Amino acid sequence: MTKSSPSSQAAPASTGNEFDIVIAGGGPAGLAAALSCARDGWRVCVVERAPESVLADPSFDGREIALTHHTRHWMEKTGVWPEIPPDAVCPLRVARVESGDATESPLLFRAEDAGPEGGDGPLGYLVANHHIRRALYRRVAATPEITLLCGRSVSGFTPRRQEVSIQLDEPAGIDGAAPGKELKARLLVGADGRFSRVRDMAGIGAIVHDFGMDILVCRMRHQPSHEETALQWFDERQTIALLPVAPDGKPGSVSSLVLTLPPEEIARLKAASPEEFSTEITRRTHRRLGELSLESPRITYPLKAVYAHRFHGPRLALIGDAAVGMHPITAHGFNFGIKAQEFLADALSAGSGDPGDPRALAAFARRLRRETAPLFAATNAIAVAYTRDEAPFLLARKLGLRLADRLVPFKRRVTRMLMDPQP
Repeated sequence: MTKSSPSSQAAPASTGNEFDIVIAGGGPAGLAAALSCARDGWRVCVVERAPESVLADPSFDGREIALTHHTRHWMEKTGVWPEIPPDAVCPLRVARVESGDATESPLLFRAEDAGPEGGDGPLGYLVANHHIRRALYRRVAATPEITLLCGRSVSGFTPRRQEVSIQLDEPAGIDGAAPGKELKARLLVGADGRFSRVRDMAGIGAIVHDFGMDILVCRMRHQPSHEETALQWFDERQTIALLPVAPDGKPGSVSSLVLTLPPEEIARLKAASPEEFSTEITRRTHRRLGELSLESPRITYPLKAVYAHRFHGPRLALIGDAAVGMHPITAHGFNFGIKAQEFLADALSAGSGDPGDPRALAAFARRLRRETAPLFAATNAIAVAYTRDEAPFLLARKLGLRLADRLVPFKRRVTRMLMDPQP
């Protein structure tokens, strides 16, 4: 098996069990990696535990994804962006950060705060996760160089000098695939989430920061316009984000609620009636958007951040949340997943022609670590400081916001990070 150059005609998809690259995990990072690698001429197989029908028509999962300009550019290049309905995209004009009650001075970020690079456009774009996943699937399904193997998962792998042997299991209740099938590839990519089975099987440890909190996400309708503004509010005993959602043609506006509380509080709110829930959320938000009414299912997630000790091993690379699972405060988890697979594709393209070349994998890992390590550490520190309610922390974070709003170089740097504009 030899790699074709990016400019040459792509190789046909494998009809057997041999591929250049096998990707474990058909989430956004895995599907994105498949598109990038297939574009560069590799024969790719994506192994995903869920049935293909779930990938083709993913259900609403409550998550609104803040896309940077860099991520949108990648999605445009690969044909993913046109697959997203235009009316599902909400521009993000302002990011507003507050600590304490609504009378405190907020820290505001707008595109113009980034300097000349910011222009007069939005900070970024908010799109529901299920729209992104569907768009990625459609591009993957339309790419003949990619084989989708659904209803299966990686149960083991053995790296060798020139290839990796990958064993598959078969989840109960999934038909149409022979048990015990083995794939051969020259590189295995783990893209199977924060609690990656592939990472564990490779013996790669991870920093797991358990914040002891759960997150509840849902959509809420309100009459005042959200004005395409995202709010991150570190209130006493709770953290609230309200993210603007694109208009749906009905009266009022819709915002996505991201509420962080102790697990028992989240469980109580999830079990409350829609009316009780709406009343309590209206009270918790100090009626800043008026009366709020529940518009979607309520979905909960444990709040844990993950950072792998290593991003590669013999004929193995980790991307997405399997490599770096960020705290959602930065809204950069998805964007880091896109960058990780880009870094991997770039390293393989510049390598020796063997996607499992350890020098190429090491170059990928160094680049990803430089990009993610400082923000991962800073994010966790900020998340801890801004969720403790002892008097010194309350005072320090209020003063910190006031000072940060006046520091032009700081605001410029953070705004550029939020936007990640194309050079």
